[in-house]
Amino acid sequence: MSASESAPANVTITLPDGKAMTFARGVTGADVAAAIGPGLAKAALAVEVDGQQWDLSRSIERDARLRILTRKDPEALELIRHDAAHVLAMAVQALYPGTQVTIGPAIEDGFYYDFARAEPFTPEDLPKIEAKMHEIVKAALPTRREVWPRDQAIAHFEGLGESYKAELIRAIPEGEDVSIYFHGDWHDLCRGPHFATTAPIGDAFKLTKIAGAYWRGDAKNAQLQRIYGTAWRDKKELDEHLIRLEEAERRDHRKLGKELELFTFSPDVGAGLPLWMPNGMVIRQELEFLALQEERKDGYFRVATPHITKEALYYRSRHLPYYADSMYSPLDIDGENYYLRPMNCPHHHLIYNATRHSYRELPLRIAEYGQDYRYEASGGLSGLMRVRGFCMNDAHIYCRTDQAKDEFIRVMRLHARYYDLMDIKDYYMRLSLPDLDKLDKYVDQPEKWLTALDIIKQAMKESGYPYVEGKGEAAFYGPKIDFMIKSAIGTEYTISTNQLDFLATQTFELSYIGEDGADHPVYVIHRAPLGTHERFTAFLIEHYAGAFPVWLAPIQARVIPITEKVADYALEVKDRLFREPVVNGTGGLRVDIDLASERMQKKIRDAQLKKIPYMLVVGEREAAEGKVAVRLRSGKDLGAMPLEAFVARIKAEAESRRDVAD
Repeated sequence: MSASESAPANVTITLPDGKAMTFARGVTGADVAAAIGPGLAKAALAVEVDGQQWDLSRSIERDARLRILTRKDPEALELIRHDAAHVLAMAVQALYPGTQVTIGPAIEDGFYYDFARAEPFTPEDLPKIEAKMHEIVKAALPTRREVWPRDQAIAHFEGLGESYKAELIRAIPEGEDVSIYFHGDWHDLCRGPHFATTAPIGDAFKLTKIAGAYWRGDAKNAQLQRIYGTAWRDKKELDEHLIRLEEAERRDHRKLGKELELFTFSPDVGAGLPLWMPNGMVIRQELEFLALQEERKDGYFRVATPHITKEALYYRSRHLPYYADSMYSPLDIDGENYYLRPMNCPHHHLIYNATRHSYRELPLRIAEYGQDYRYEASGGLSGLMRVRGFCMNDAHIYCRTDQAKDEFIRVMRLHARYYDLMDIKDYYMRLSLPDLDKLDKYVDQPEKWLTALDIIKQAMKESGYPYVEGKGEAAFYGPKIDFMIKSAIGTEYTISTNQLDFLATQTFELSYIGEDGADHPVYVIHRAPLGTHERFTAFLIEHYAGAFPVWLAPIQARVIPITEKVADYALEVKDRLFREPVVNGTGGLRVDIDLASERMQKKIRDAQLKKIPYMLVVGEREAAEGKVAVRLRSGKDLGAMPLEAFVARIKAEAESRRDVAD
């Protein structure tokens, strides 16, 4: 008896509500949807069979749990975007014959496709490609899936001149299907699933930009051209997204950083190595002064450590075995290898070990804004968000086991104080757990892992702050918490990390003298509430759209004389503000003066474009009465007020770090 003859003639399909239906073997998702009702048959996009997404036309040969996916389901967006990526590739090859297609996935908010083409695409090409995509969607081209032998697939695509596609097929593991999807006559290597025709994609899509990309993300490989697009369920969702994109562009920290003269990059220095300009340095200094004050309240001591270190230290800390790819190449100094430091923890452990510590001294909290260097692939660099040189708000807490939970909570509360001060409302914690299937990535000490996890979970529950759990994201030396915050436009950032480290206790022999006179191991907590100057400043630029509160604003007030006759009084106003000390700041009030021979309205407009909180307009009346006419960057006119009254107002804002300027 053959296998086909022995196989059951029928299969049982179990729906999400538990209802079981019997069909002939080989039934498709489309058949099941039709059996349930014509409305569902029309709305169905794909099916989920035992947790895997399939095409509606794919045969089901065994009993299975099945869920029918429609436009209302969360998975619909990824399906729409995946099909839209294929249609993008179809359109490009139809308009520009000879272009090779490479990889085209769905991504957050949209899709992209990478192309190999000698001539560069231009922004003017996008409307043409988009129009062709609409034609393809309206044509409702039928989709079918075929599974080919590997050698046939390689030969086929090489025959078409698609060398990149052939390379991808060669990389597919033996035994896996080489599935080819056809949309009409056009076809591509793809795992699927795809819609029955191109029509369900709809018309709520738009191509957004062109960028460069390296084949397989490696700068050593050929450079490709990437076209990005966005796709949604309907026009309303698309329009809302495009508005968000406009707002994101308005708040882009790279654009504002240039306009506000905060930072710059130079090819003479190197990619990913920012140069902080005077205005940006103000923000760095104010953040560091804030950290100094808040850490002092919590009993931290400041330290400083060198930027380069012998390689033996990083072997001891196990960073070289685990993170060598993220470290710069060593420097040969007197026959020994030195590394630019990628982190500060080993140095802090050496400071702890420089003296003996009693149980009465713990916890010991040491902090440093430490300059670090890590190699990032050039394709991953992004303004200040991802750099190769950064200054971290780092600290390490050395404590007894019975103190670890309370110290963890104390650090979480420090985060919350910072977020409250900066009006960051939308944040949560992500607890990163080990992946039990890949334990070779982690220190193999399960008992210590479980103890550390228990301490952290207790701390998180008692803190009352929201958190989620993420599998497989722990550091190699212990579980960690990432603090996730959202910008004003909904972009989510990992801004800081809090980790419990039991490995350092062994590798650096970190201990304290207990009440019994014996040595006991300490727990180490790594924390960086403000992350790095670079990433946190980038976030704040976008968070405030460059309109920083008074305490952070590089220039807090600008004096604008109406005529040259009052230039001397304008200078007196500037000097009076400049001399005023500010308790919670790195110096006096930050003020400048516009003495250019321009109209007053232009001077005001220039100050608004620089997002200066206050403009102090002075004319002959103000000079005679010892006043200033106060305007806000929002355009609001507060009218004339005595100079001393204004000094008191702006000083109070700077010292309280609470802005009322707008």
